[in-house]
Amino acid sequence: MKKNVIVSLADANYFPLLEELIDSIKRFSESEKVAICVLDAGLTSEQKKKLFNKVDEIKSAEWDIEVPNYKVKGKEWLKSQVSRAFLPKYFPSYDKYLWIDCDAWVNDWGSIELYFKACSNGKLGITQTIGPGYKITSKVNWLFGKLAIIKSQNFKHAIKSKIGYDKARKLAFAPHINIGVFSLEKNSNGWEIWQKNLSKTLSAGNVFGSEGLAINMSVYIDDLRPPINLKIILSTLPLYLAKPSTPSGTYFDLSFCLD
Repeated sequence: MKKNVIVSLADANYFPLLEELIDSIKRFSESEKVAICVLDAGLTSEQKKKLFNKVDEIKSAEWDIEVPNYKVKGKEWLKSQVSRAFLPKYFPSYDKYLWIDCDAWVNDWGSIELYFKACSNGKLGITQTIGPGYKITSKVNWLFGKLAIIKSQNFKHAIKSKIGYDKARKLAFAPHINIGVFSLEKNSNGWEIWQKNLSKTLSAGNVFGSEGLAINMSVYIDDLRPPINLKIILSTLPLYLAKPSTPSGTYFDLSFCLD
């Protein structure tokens, strides 16, 4: 019985990237002991047939939190912004969950082991948004004297989601957390904390990016912390940041180590 699982999600357009992610996992012999599960957000029947011999389970993604239809009509892929906060509901047979966005691939199995280790004892295994593939998530433009214009991705999303000015200020310059790769245990209270915050961000803000804001709230406001001895290093988990229509993308290395 496999106790740990890697989960991703894709629609028909992102299927080629999902295949590459799965192949990058299965090329390591260690992957035989880890389940691979897929959330279907619009895959074709033919695409799912191709996956049957590669993965352990395929489940249809749902709107686990009610979202106004006008925000998501014709955008099934946006279920990724909601369903990843409910992984134990979809795949209840596992002890530890590692989510990897389908536009990533695994270059070093050591990164997988570290993510599963990081989420022990209810902790959250996750890294900051860093690397040349990302824009700066906060910056200050000094005008004159002590007057400046401050721009922050967290602050902008927080204000739009109407979570409160005090909370938005607390998030403004906190290091931005990247929700594209994370790990949590089945029984961690992190799922409940994240789901609570996701309900808040979805109620007033955009669907896209809501889960990222919710996880930042969970870490910096509700104290859902990664292990204290978690260090971020640039070395072993390349993320492939390319849309399906773009065969070439930006590569950068992202992983972490435990002392």
